[in-house]
Amino acid sequence: MVEISYSAIGQAAEQADGRRRSKAAAALGAGAALAPLALVPRSQWRALAERAIEPNGYYLPEWELAVDGSARGRTHAGALCAWSDSSSNPDRASRLIGLMPVISLWRAYRIPLPALVSAHPYGTLCVPLLDGDHPQDAVRRMMRQAANAGAHALILRDVAIDGAAMAAIAEALREDGIRPYVLQSYTRACLDARRDAAELLRDALGPKKLKELRRQRSRLGQHGAVTFEVARTPEDVTAAIEGFLTLEASGWKGRRGTALAQHAGDASFIRRASVALSETGQCQIVTLRAGTTPVAAAIVLRHQDRAFFFKIGIDEQFAKFSPGAQLTLDLTRHLCADPVIATADSMANADHPMINPIWRGRFEIGDLLIPLRPRDPAVALIHAALTLRGLLRELARGAVELIRKRRAR
Repeated sequence: MVEISYSAIGQAAEQADGRRRSKAAAALGAGAALAPLALVPRSQWRALAERAIEPNGYYLPEWELAVDGSARGRTHAGALCAWSDSSSNPDRASRLIGLMPVISLWRAYRIPLPALVSAHPYGTLCVPLLDGDHPQDAVRRMMRQAANAGAHALILRDVAIDGAAMAAIAEALREDGIRPYVLQSYTRACLDARRDAAELLRDALGPKKLKELRRQRSRLGQHGAVTFEVARTPEDVTAAIEGFLTLEASGWKGRRGTALAQHAGDASFIRRASVALSETGQCQIVTLRAGTTPVAAAIVLRHQDRAFFFKIGIDEQFAKFSPGAQLTLDLTRHLCADPVIATADSMANADHPMINPIWRGRFEIGDLLIPLRPRDPAVALIHAALTLRGLLRELARGAVELIRKRRAR
């Protein structure tokens, strides 16, 4: 296995956190990252997020540090950072202009080759934070830092291929004569929240489907008045997150063992992150009730002009009333009425049966391999290993599906 260390995250941060950095470096032999995310100055990180060329609610410091602190299988990422060069102006401190949490290729995929991979922040979106004033400079500095750390390539997982961040990355690569490789991609649903909600839903669903959903909502109302609640304040979010965790664990995720509440580290992360982000208005918990009974709830993150539909939980006793779809209809109206929000990412897979018919916008998301040097033979080996891994996973999925079908006969 090839060991990859993480270089210093900038002179200013190094001076401020010298003693902690020395301890991290001393622990490198035990697999600790040289520059843990916790060492990135929080004020610099948040300022970068406000200037980012493309929003990503999952790389906000309050969210990602909570993930890194306790989320199962997602802790102890390294900080790949770009700092501005203030040497020409000694009166001006260096500032953070790029950030991407990363892990080694070995940790991500058990491939013993020298590459860094964007760390998954629980949500399926790993768009790096790039300063809108200096995006290409940030890309070049991050690539240089990764190369100095021993990496030959970066693997960006779950990035918007046609997004502003990827455009800046592609331009920086073109200048150096480097071409990125798309490892895989798919389209997922998004919402154009600038449209009138009633018109949008009518166009998406048509009068017949809307009539059926109204009928189901009326029947749900027999169990009590149907209300849509939005928890915004830290106090309200603290209470609402418990309702969400209970709903999620009551359904199929609980039976499969993947509900957040079933793992102490995951439950700790989501409680910490949701409340911390609600203090800056960047997390809301939406709940649909029939009387006093919660029948569906979801976590929604907000960053700049974009919302992110993180997770949904429903009470399956009310499944015949389509509680998930009913909640999504109300959430659509809520987001379209918000003058700040322009778009919303569904965070769903390509063929999601509930969200795709309602949110008809689409964008391409995928995984990319970025060489750090032109014509590097090691990159061909990394590319081949990742391609083989993908093929083997497809074969395994096909075999499992075949076995499932045979058993169902």
